[in-house]
Amino acid sequence: MNASIFLGAFGLYIVFLIAVGWFASRRTRSEDDFLLAGRSLPIFLTIGTTVATMVGTGSSMGAVGFGYANGWAGALYGIGGAVGILLLGLLFAPARAQGFATMSEELASYVGDHPLVKKVVAVLILIASLGWLGAHILGGSLYLAWIAGIDLQLAKLLVATGFGIFVIVGGYHAVVWTDTLQALVLFVGFLLMAVFAVHTVGGWEVVVDVSQSAERAQSIDVLPAISLAAVIAVGVLATPSFRQRIYSTRSVRSARRSFYISGGLYLFFSLVPAVIGICAFVLNPQLENRNYAFPYLAIEVLPLGIGVLVLLAGLSATMSSASSDAIAGVSVLVRDLSKPTKRESLAQSRIGLLLVISVALGMALLSDDLIGYISKMISTVMAGLFACGLLGRFWPRYRWQGALASLLAGSVTSLLVMATVEEFWGNPIIPAVSMALLAGILGSLVSPQPAAQSDTDSASVFDAG
Repeated sequence: MNASIFLGAFGLYIVFLIAVGWFASRRTRSEDDFLLAGRSLPIFLTIGTTVATMVGTGSSMGAVGFGYANGWAGALYGIGGAVGILLLGLLFAPARAQGFATMSEELASYVGDHPLVKKVVAVLILIASLGWLGAHILGGSLYLAWIAGIDLQLAKLLVATGFGIFVIVGGYHAVVWTDTLQALVLFVGFLLMAVFAVHTVGGWEVVVDVSQSAERAQSIDVLPAISLAAVIAVGVLATPSFRQRIYSTRSVRSARRSFYISGGLYLFFSLVPAVIGICAFVLNPQLENRNYAFPYLAIEVLPLGIGVLVLLAGLSATMSSASSDAIAGVSVLVRDLSKPTKRESLAQSRIGLLLVISVALGMALLSDDLIGYISKMISTVMAGLFACGLLGRFWPRYRWQGALASLLAGSVTSLLVMATVEEFWGNPIIPAVSMALLAGILGSLVSPQPAAQSDTDSASVFDAG
C-alpha cells in the first residue's frame, strides 16, 4: 500500500472527527456537559461508546499480536473484557442513582466520604487514566509507523495530536458521538479483515490445523492464560472511563442494558482478533514484532480500499478508547484534585485535557510492548481500586483504613511479583488482587467501628439499585 494514500485517508478521517467534535461542542454549556454529556445519554449512544472503548488498542492490535504468537489465546483478551463489562453492569450500574461525577467520589462514598481516601483514589485513577491513554497512543503509533514508514516517536506524536484535537474541542459529547461512529467502522473493518485473511490462507481448515499444532496449542500455560483474562476483566471493572459510562447515562436501567448488550457484542468479537492473528502467522511467521501482525495483513493481503478501511478501523480503536480515558483523567483532575471555580471549570477542563494527553504521550514514548504495558499497568495501579470497589459495594464493615490498605497492598504485591515470579503467574493480577482484598478485610477489622453508624445504614446506599 502506498503510504501517502493511507496518510491522506487518515488526515481526512481526523478532519471529519474534528468536525464532529466541533458540532458536538455547540451543546456544551457547562462542566457537566463537557465531562458527562449532561448525564442524559440515550442507550444507543451508551452502547456505541462502550463498544468502541472496549474494542480498543489491546483488544484489537494487542489481541491480534497475541493471537499471532499464541493462537486461540488471542481470544482471552476479549473474553476477559466481556466478563468484566457484564459484571460491571450487574454489580455497579446502581451507582448511577447516586449522582457521582468521578470514580473517586464513588469509592470514597463506601467509607464515609473520607477525604484522604478520596484524594489517594483520585491520584491513582489519574495515573490509571494516563496509563490507559499511553497504551492507546502506543498501539496506534506502532502500526502507523509500520504503514507510513515513519519514525515510531513521530507516529506517537501524530496519534496523540489526532484524537486530542477533537476531544479538546468537543468534550464528552464529541467522545460519545465519534465513538458510536467509530464502533461501526471497527466492526465492519475487523470482520472484513477476518474474512479476507481466512480466504487468503486457504480456508478455515488451515486456521484450525495451524491453531491445533503442538507448538501453537502449548504456547501459553493455563495459569498465565487465566491471569491474562483476569487482568482484562479487572481492568474493565476498575477503569474510570467505564464508570463514566454509568454516571452519564439516563438511568440505572439504561446503564445496565447497555452494558449487557455491549458485553454480548464483545464476546462475539473476541474470536475475531485471534483468527486474524493466526492467519498473519500462517502468511508470515517471521515478523520482527508481533504487534505488526494487524497492519501487515492490511497492507499485504487486503485490496487497497478495504485495507485503508481496516487500517482506519485500527486507528478508530485507538482513538475511541484514548478519547474516553482522556476525559476520565481530566474529570478527576478537575473535580477532585484542582477544584476550579464554576466560571473557570470549562476552560480548565480543556487545559487539563491538553495536560493529560501530553503526560500520557510522554509515558508512551518510553515503551513498545503493548500487552506487557497494559498488564503491568493494570496490576500495579488498578488491583487496589478493584478491591476497594468490590469490598465497599458489598461489605458494610469496610473502613477507610481498609481502603488505604487495599490500595497499598495491591500496588506493592504487583511490583514484588514483577520483580520475582512474574513468569510463573503470567502477570501479577491474581496475587495483587488477592492481597488487596485480604489487606482491605484485615485493615477494616482492626479499625474501630463508628458507634453512630450501623452496618445496615452503611449498606443502604445502593439498595435502590
